[in-house]
Amino acid sequence: MTYGRLRELTEQVAMGLMSHGVAPGDRVAMVFPNGPEAILLFLATSMIGVSCPLNPGYKEDEFRFYLEDTGARFLLVPPGEAATARQALPAGGKVIEVELDATGRLELNNHGGGHVDSIDAADPEATALVLHTSGTTSRPKRVPLRHRNLLTSADNIVRSYELTPDDVSLCIMPLFHVHGLVASTLATFASGGTVVVPRRYGPLGFRPLMEATTPTWFSASPTPHQLILARLQDRRPPGCERLRFVRSCSAALAPAQMELMEDRFGVPVLEAYGMTEASHQMASNPLPPGRRVPGSVGRGTGVEVAILDDGGNELAAGTSGEVAVRGPNVIDGYENNPQANASSFTRGWFRTGDLGVLDADGYLRLLSRIKELINRGGEKIAPREIDEVLEAHPSVKEAVSFGVPHPTWGEEVGVAVVLSAPITEKELLAFCRSRLADFKVPRHLHFVDSIPKTPTGKIQRRFVAEQFIRQ
Repeated sequence: MTYGRLRELTEQVAMGLMSHGVAPGDRVAMVFPNGPEAILLFLATSMIGVSCPLNPGYKEDEFRFYLEDTGARFLLVPPGEAATARQALPAGGKVIEVELDATGRLELNNHGGGHVDSIDAADPEATALVLHTSGTTSRPKRVPLRHRNLLTSADNIVRSYELTPDDVSLCIMPLFHVHGLVASTLATFASGGTVVVPRRYGPLGFRPLMEATTPTWFSASPTPHQLILARLQDRRPPGCERLRFVRSCSAALAPAQMELMEDRFGVPVLEAYGMTEASHQMASNPLPPGRRVPGSVGRGTGVEVAILDDGGNELAAGTSGEVAVRGPNVIDGYENNPQANASSFTRGWFRTGDLGVLDADGYLRLLSRIKELINRGGEKIAPREIDEVLEAHPSVKEAVSFGVPHPTWGEEVGVAVVLSAPITEKELLAFCRSRLADFKVPRHLHFVDSIPKTPTGKIQRRFVAEQFIRQ
């Protein structure tokens, strides 16, 4: 699809939605799998109202929460699909079925009540997209992203990776999340490049997809990267001929995994740092000849980054504290949540809730979510530090540490471990003792088959903790 055709279709759909009663500022929910429809409908709904893409995998109660919380009056779905979302739509809401026909035209199957032949340009200060925080530490908060937030973030990503019209982005992240929508898609549009968006993606299909499309880059969280690596045993497999770099974001990338990825793909792996509240990217390791630092998410990309103490004062390099950012891509505040706004914004800084440290060159290393710190007798332990030690063992595929209540110490260290090869608990704890101070060595070790994550690959650390604390 050319850019001319994309604009033509987007405007047609936007006018069709208006004929169905969608007015400027209306919230429009959409439940679509990845594919051209998801992109076209996001663009169309954000032109006239506010786009609210939802995960097709939600259950009815989840749909009900998100539909009510966003205030969506309209629900866009494929014909005959998304029955659970339809059931959850509040009374008075309107379902509109949409499909891409054989000629490449998006059809709105329900007949609208009027005719619209033009649309006004959107105000840069208007809200274009509403998403929710992932809810890994609390109830999801509603995040309103303005047009200027998204445009700024897309431009920052273009400049970070020197994207041009010759670049081809392979989008394998969900388009109901800011990672796939802004990094893989909108940034590529801003550069005039090509987006490849498979309708149904799975790790088994990665190799043929690469061979068919020969992308110049792709971005994912560490979990999809792990699944891809498990199926790529050769170096520089077919389809990598034009690959310039691979990007990792949305969760911490273990240095050992980064090294393996670079060996397999033969290109730099650039770890980045993003949040929904910042319209995705806030920091990234640079392309060569810039210095890549394993275990770091790089330097601020068009965004100021600082480390703050509890009082909101900036700390010196090398001192750990709360990571804070500010810039035109960052939201002005959560919707209808004064309590969260009071705790999250300090003198123009957005407080991310992440514990981190900046080095003298401005490279940021993330240590933990602040609420996930393990407090053992007053000693604050960053779970990620323990995770990385365990994941450095060749028999460990994945590890997630958490606090376990203790009557004397307050908390002890617990950890859930997914193995890639047989090893005993005694051997693994001995490995930890050789690399960690005694108070950091896990006291509770659980071998598991898998670890729960969000749809974008973030670790559900508090849910892991709850599962094993109950046992």
